[in-house]
Amino acid sequence: MWPIGENKDVLEKRWERLCQTKVEQRKTHFKESRDRKIARQYDNFAGKPLDKLSDLTGKAPAPVVEHYCYRSFDRQYAFIDNRLGDYLRPPLVNVRGEKNLFFAALMTKMLGVGAAMVATPDLPDLDVFCGRGGKDVIPLYRDAAATEANVTAGLLDALGAEYGTTPDAEDLAAYVYALLGGQSYTRRFWNELETPGPRVPLTKDGKTFVEAAALGRKLIWLHTYAERFRGTDRGDEVPQGKATTIKGVSADPAHYPVEYAYDEAKREIVVGDGRFGPVSPQVWEFEVSGLKVVQSWLGYRMKKRAGKKSSPLDEIRPERWTARMSDELLELLWVLEATLAMEPELEKVLDKVVAGACFAAADLPTPAPEERKAPGKAVVAGDQLDMFADDDDGGEDDDGDDD
Repeated sequence: MWPIGENKDVLEKRWERLCQTKVEQRKTHFKESRDRKIARQYDNFAGKPLDKLSDLTGKAPAPVVEHYCYRSFDRQYAFIDNRLGDYLRPPLVNVRGEKNLFFAALMTKMLGVGAAMVATPDLPDLDVFCGRGGKDVIPLYRDAAATEANVTAGLLDALGAEYGTTPDAEDLAAYVYALLGGQSYTRRFWNELETPGPRVPLTKDGKTFVEAAALGRKLIWLHTYAERFRGTDRGDEVPQGKATTIKGVSADPAHYPVEYAYDEAKREIVVGDGRFGPVSPQVWEFEVSGLKVVQSWLGYRMKKRAGKKSSPLDEIRPERWTARMSDELLELLWVLEATLAMEPELEKVLDKVVAGACFAAADLPTPAPEERKAPGKAVVAGDQLDMFADDDDGGEDDDGDDD
């Protein structure tokens, strides 16, 4: 867990501590596992060998730090380094780019209340969706330059033949997200979803497709914190909502928050000695298959971090609550406010899709075996109809967090 943190400063301090640790103690600090050992050599995801962790000195430069989507709507930071994580997927790491987008869902386990899919522009964690399930991450493009769509060959043409104009990969992704990214899909299909895996009703009506895709673009823009699918009415900042800082959290290290709470009467979130509001009960309880989004976000930022610990390095925590942390909390609250405000439109378009004619699976092209596998992986034939490629091997599917 230690290569993931709330800010870059924390990660750099952890790295410095690791490099200063005597080699015989470094295994414990690193937390060796089945997949990663300090005396083994790993590459940089592109074939270039990296220094062994056992050979590092106290002045070794820290690996690159990037935004990392740890849980749904929770943007943290991580060392993007092949030496530092279990179950890393180089093809997934290598397709991250300025235009690419990652979708996450539960494909093999039952979905719970809330969205059936979430989106992030950042490299996602194994259990990003709801802290369990693991590995069901789908990139929009199969390359970092966003030139090869991760869509079954012939599918967009088949839609175009019905609609009279051919949608592109982003149109399809937006359509799917409008249906699965809101709250109504799991409510409507609750009984059907006892069989794991979301199934997308694909309308045969071109106007309905366009309507849903327009809503999906806005929803993706919101859920990526305005980093993707910008447009004439979608700028580069999260739209400000109702929640504000009523009383700032103290920046004094002695008063770093140790707990948080929700004051339902005042509709305020209490963080240490700070207060934020108004926050509706619906925002406070907003969940993704059991993951209480706001409560999870706060839990990971308390003095004693929520979830399991893997190393003494995890004890290196932020020294003080910063203004940026308050801004990030407000942005999260604004995103959830705007998401809930969109729900009537999202539910209406789902109703329209289901009420009209939809494609049957037999009407659509079937993915070729090579399309089912991540770039660079061996081709294995499958028997499940997927619109997107799927890497079916994975590691643990539960990180043991107390979300």
